[in-house]
Amino acid sequence: MEISLKPVTVDNWYNCTQLEVRKDQKSVFPAPIVYWIAESKYVTEFEPLAIYCSTDIIGFIVYCTMPDNKGNYWIPALMIHKKYQGKGYGKASMKQLIELMKDTLNCQRIMIGHRPENTVAGNLYESLGFKRVSSELIDGEVVRLMI
Repeated sequence: MEISLKPVTVDNWYNCTQLEVRKDQKSVFPAPIVYWIAESKYVTEFEPLAIYCSTDIIGFIVYCTMPDNKGNYWIPALMIHKKYQGKGYGKASMKQLIELMKDTLNCQRIMIGHRPENTVAGNLYESLGFKRVSSELIDGEVVRLMI
């Protein structure tokens, strides 16, 4: 499995917008990729990346290059295209992103959220060391922290 993370550029942005989740996942990943790309042009600390397996774009991920007021760096979005799910690409992508964030941003605290019904995401994040920060939902999401 040759996974790499590459910036979203003029050469690959459209292919990123063609990524889709399954119909039953639309409620847990409701914002289309084009939304995240557009938002990153105005929220300058959002850094969108295309997830590649060899030469194919298989997913999309966004991370923040600036911490919030508590020193937390956020990962606001992770999506693997429907035909590539269940193959370990999400976990491999997250591992690479965590290393990238630690190396380039020197961050100590990484946060991520997911909808409570998205148990696959919850299990993935927990397996990577993200611990739930509260028993209460925050803005409708389970929020997790990795230190």
